[in-house]
Amino acid sequence: MKKQLTKNQLRRLPDYLNLLKNLRNSGIKYISCQTIADCLNLNKEQVRKDVALISSIDGIPNKGRDINLLIKDLEKILGYDSTHNAVLVGVGSLGKALLNYNGFTAYGLKIVGAFDKNQDLVGTSINGITIYDIRRLYGTLSSLNANIAIICTPASSAQEVSNELIDCGIEAIWNFAPIKLDTKRDVIISNMNMATSLAVLSHQLYLKKNKKKES
Repeated sequence: MKKQLTKNQLRRLPDYLNLLKNLRNSGIKYISCQTIADCLNLNKEQVRKDVALISSIDGIPNKGRDINLLIKDLEKILGYDSTHNAVLVGVGSLGKALLNYNGFTAYGLKIVGAFDKNQDLVGTSINGITIYDIRRLYGTLSSLNANIAIICTPASSAQEVSNELIDCGIEAIWNFAPIKLDTKRDVIISNMNMATSLAVLSHQLYLKKNKKKES
């Protein structure tokens, strides 16, 4: 990668990858930035800059880039070309839904274990994934060889759980708890704020409705 990508660029890359895989399956071998922009309703110059940053090859005039090589470049940049083991903490409704989702492997993520304090769940499994006692986190986590944790606990316990996971050697946290985790240590944290996402969606719907009233 020639330089660090912005958050907005990183948000677009999975869309590029899905599009390219679909086009490859339909028999297309070369792809242009114009085609990507048209298919995703994006600005061509924006796509050109994104592709130039991640592509290891130059495009062929009037032909575009080799779609297979561009897919490999995208998978490498996004980390999909290698598998990361992850554990999930908090096997409530959301946690169970994530454990039952089989699509994570396509993105280089494998959930190898889950933790909860509910003794009725401890020792059982969901989708082949064993649920362990959260009180035995320190002794169990090292054997699972995981460097990513997914937090689905209530907000009241999320920060404490995060601290414990970091103490156990977790390097990255995907946080679904309704609280922004705070740490000064060298750990990557991605806070999934559903309230913010819903607010953006609702506001866009509000603007759409008002636009119709004005027209």
